[in-house]
Amino acid sequence: MMRKIYVNGVIYTFNKIQPIVSAVVTENGIFIDMGESKQMLNFWKDSDTEVIDLQGKTVTPGLTDSHLHLAGIAESFVTLDLTGTNTKQEMLEKIEEKAKSLPPEEWIIGGNWDENLFTEGKIPSISELDHVAPDNPLLLTRICRHAAVTNSKALEIANYHPDMAVPKGGTIVLDETTKQPTGLLLESAKELIAQHIPKRSFADWKNALRKSIQFTIKQGITSAHTNDPFALGGLEQTYQIYDQLLNKEQLGLRTNLLINHEFLDDLRANKMYAGYGNDTLQIGAIKIFADGAFGRRTALLSEAYTDDPDNYGTAMYSEDELINIIRKARELHFPVAVHTIGDQAVENVLNALDKFPTVSYRDRIIHVQVLRKELIDRLRHPSRIVDIQPRFLASDFPWVQERLGTERIQTSYAWKSLLQAGVICAGGSDAPIEPVNPLLGIHAAVTRKTPGDTHGGYNIEEKLSVTEAFQLFTEYGAYPTNEETKKGTIARGKFADMTVFSHHPFEMENPDDLLKTEVDMTVIGGEIKYRK
Repeated sequence: MMRKIYVNGVIYTFNKIQPIVSAVVTENGIFIDMGESKQMLNFWKDSDTEVIDLQGKTVTPGLTDSHLHLAGIAESFVTLDLTGTNTKQEMLEKIEEKAKSLPPEEWIIGGNWDENLFTEGKIPSISELDHVAPDNPLLLTRICRHAAVTNSKALEIANYHPDMAVPKGGTIVLDETTKQPTGLLLESAKELIAQHIPKRSFADWKNALRKSIQFTIKQGITSAHTNDPFALGGLEQTYQIYDQLLNKEQLGLRTNLLINHEFLDDLRANKMYAGYGNDTLQIGAIKIFADGAFGRRTALLSEAYTDDPDNYGTAMYSEDELINIIRKARELHFPVAVHTIGDQAVENVLNALDKFPTVSYRDRIIHVQVLRKELIDRLRHPSRIVDIQPRFLASDFPWVQERLGTERIQTSYAWKSLLQAGVICAGGSDAPIEPVNPLLGIHAAVTRKTPGDTHGGYNIEEKLSVTEAFQLFTEYGAYPTNEETKKGTIARGKFADMTVFSHHPFEMENPDDLLKTEVDMTVIGGEIKYRK
């Protein structure tokens, strides 16, 4: 590969030896030198060298999203996306418009609705859904992925009857008076409907995922840790699609695949292990769900919900079941990546992990939105990563305060406390649940408010500096995959991955200016994979 010299930049390396330089030299996909532009040109430029002028722009190490769902982003290109819908009526109108564009019997799938944004109206009833889509079965998932709405046509296809067995942890919500389905499905109950949706072809998924990867790179992301086997038809097809897009088509995005524990036997049969693959595509940790989410009060808490005093949330597995799942992962020497939103879920997972020796890769505790001090102490462990999504704050406040109460909210979304305690934290979006744009997550971490809010932020003592927020998505993002010696900072011998910005994030007097900042260029392995 040709040698390249990127010059005239303001390059923040996150490397303590040379924190800021104006030029870097790349060759064969790695950084081989860095320093002042004139010096680098004099020493390294020859007739075969390509010189790229950064025109004074700010550069950071390539951004990592440590937890998203690329297949979910791909869905948004081919399904009904209800992101940002502000009223029940607007949601119904979009469903009706979609239904009119489809032949009878064809499924309407998609989602990302959030009733907390509705300025009028609650979740649509099944009769309202039947009215706007009488001839099309539908399944529309809530933005948190822990609830969905469906209609009578879909229930008919699923052969619904009152005594129907519901998957463990799931609920078909019934009307209190009629005892008939309301159309709302919680947690795993949506699988009763989802299993009847015709599967997309390999080519359909490949084309949609190509758009998803290209869109993600456009956001300045050079590495992504994604969880997709259920969406993409299992372990083998998931790996095959990514292999064709990343290794054969060389789209560029460095991708680590989190594999749901239900596919452990498939991993064994395919002789795959943690780290299987190459620097572009790797098998990662085993994904487990320990609890639900705040939206439907299914996140598992040690004390009841303030606005629902008899409800503590939902444990997806018993203590013994959780231990057995982790044991099975450890038999194959896999780390685990566990969805844990409530403090009791965090405690349950830590109790289970304490029963097993560590493996060569770090375990991840994902989300960690409610904490107690003693749990922070237990999370400070060299083989444990807390995988946080700062953008959740912008979506969850102010309504989450009603769920948790004034006292408990003080130890929720407590990122500063985690970092100060020495806990290793990596930043992600959980896209498409939140926008994939990492600058929105960085803005939430720095301001602790929703864009447009005029107050000073929620729990301002937990605000991060701009540098700390960027570290979540750069330096610390390399730790979950044991790649801190390969990427995360700009240093000699590391992957030549960089993100170039239109504005200067580290020089902004008003952090809201982050919202005006765009990605000008995404560089992966020294190659420009996106340029505005």
